[in-house]
Amino acid sequence: MIMAACQHIAIIMDGNRRWAKKRGLPSLEGHRAGVKALERTLKLCKKYKIKILTVFAFSTENWNRSQKEVDYLINLFLDLFSEKRIKELKENKIKLNVLGQKERFSREIQQKIKKAETETFNSKDLIFNIALSYGGRADIVRAVTRILKRGITKIDEELISKNLWTQGLKDPDLIIRTGREKRISNFLIWQGAYSELYFSDKYWPDFNEQEFKKILKDYDNRQRRFGR
Repeated sequence: MIMAACQHIAIIMDGNRRWAKKRGLPSLEGHRAGVKALERTLKLCKKYKIKILTVFAFSTENWNRSQKEVDYLINLFLDLFSEKRIKELKENKIKLNVLGQKERFSREIQQKIKKAETETFNSKDLIFNIALSYGGRADIVRAVTRILKRGITKIDEELISKNLWTQGLKDPDLIIRTGREKRISNFLIWQGAYSELYFSDKYWPDFNEQEFKKILKDYDNRQRRFGR
């Protein structure tokens, strides 16, 4: 079995709607299938000893989609933070973090997020970060604003990193984007400065172990220089 050299994988889970359209299904069914792909990927990360998985679930720009789609996605999020899901995370020793503008969600969702984060806090096998109402630029602006509010004017990279939503976490070794698009789309733009990039032709609902293994092999054959 492949043992991945990378410790932190970040994924832009793209292609749900196109996957559904290709099959003549409503676009919302693509999101449902995307949740199944996420469940598979969590198991793969455990299997291949990945320490951190960060997924881009809902961007700051996604609020501009139709109200019907936004409401549907929010209901999917509620399921992710259900008692059943929390129990599964705890049983599999997975720690859940939510990155992004939590304050933009309803009080109900905020309470469910807090409960999920609190109850899985001591899990050690895998850190699972869900980026919700997240944007890389918003992340940086928020970090700088927090620093300036404390009256600090001498700002360096380390200080900004400590004030990002990912504070305390290792930067991603590898950023994967599914769905045949080749762009970062405002995802972890500070943290991913030296991340390796992989653009998969598979739509997210089709992401499977074969593709995961192929990407890990590709990563292991790369030489990271970090600008040196």
